[in-house]
Amino acid sequence: MILYTFPVHTAFIDRDLEMIQPAAEIKPLEFTQSPVKLPFYFVLQFFKLLWYLPKTTQYLCFFGGYHSVLPVWFGKVFGKKCTIQAGGTDCINMPEIGYGNFRKKWLRKATVYSFKNCSLILPVAEALVKQDYSYDSRISSKQGLLNLIPDLTTPIEVIPNGFDTDFWKDLGKPGKLYSFISVATGTSNPSRAIVKGYDLIEKLASIHPNWTFTLVGDSEYISLNPNVQVLGKMYRKELLELYNSHQFYLQLSTSEGFPNALGEAMSCGCIPIGSAVGAIPEIVGDSGVILKEKNLDLLESAIKDFTNQDLNHFSEAASKRIQQLFNFEKRKKALLKALNLVS
Repeated sequence: MILYTFPVHTAFIDRDLEMIQPAAEIKPLEFTQSPVKLPFYFVLQFFKLLWYLPKTTQYLCFFGGYHSVLPVWFGKVFGKKCTIQAGGTDCINMPEIGYGNFRKKWLRKATVYSFKNCSLILPVAEALVKQDYSYDSRISSKQGLLNLIPDLTTPIEVIPNGFDTDFWKDLGKPGKLYSFISVATGTSNPSRAIVKGYDLIEKLASIHPNWTFTLVGDSEYISLNPNVQVLGKMYRKELLELYNSHQFYLQLSTSEGFPNALGEAMSCGCIPIGSAVGAIPEIVGDSGVILKEKNLDLLESAIKDFTNQDLNHFSEAASKRIQQLFNFEKRKKALLKALNLVS
């Protein structure tokens, strides 16, 4: 049995469970993101790991952090494989915008211990291994695991996310002209909103009142622009319809691993406009626009230049790119192999 630990349950977790369950028994164990509840969860997790120990063949963790410390320790002590899927914040140090595990003393220690002592690290993007960051000039250029943990020797294998392109698809409905959508949770937290690029989206909305913007994922987020619609978390079918009713998808994150919503939207035919961080450039490729630095004038200019071209071509190219390079089966095959579940 595989014990799968994570700080919060997400759609990413559900997809992993869907991929792994046919090949092996897997037990999900949710931790907590609440600092107040940490001591209780450490004790609870310890006894759960002890209870399941006789049946456990290996450990799997989503992100490195407090929740991965005990699975890594159990793996070392009892000779069981422990794999960590690095996803973003666990490979970043950006105190300037209040983001990244490495900006907090004890969380940094927990993250470093976990990555140094686990059996295998599976980042979702090459940029999480090592990157020379230049998108936001305020932020240190040295990001990624090998820059933040220079003596790291744990084996690393990059496995990008994969998408169900039979579900996330272009329904053939033309999106409204100059309609933009972006999806992110927790953006009512101002720091999180900046991480997800909402500050730049708001500036763009304020100077283009005739363009429409839809921000999905946090109903508590407040926008002062009348052309910005805020929606809470949506069901998959609702998101599918939303993607298909918009022309562009905005992923203007200040930091990112491998954004799921970007891949979903592109698979549905949304034309991507993204920042040059994380895996965004490799996901977008030549099917959209990549903003090299956080600058409103550059963003506005890029959109205007772009819209003078054949947008149908880019919409089709975005959808095909996800189908060919980032499909569900491709990730499933690589993940099962990394976990020694297939030869």
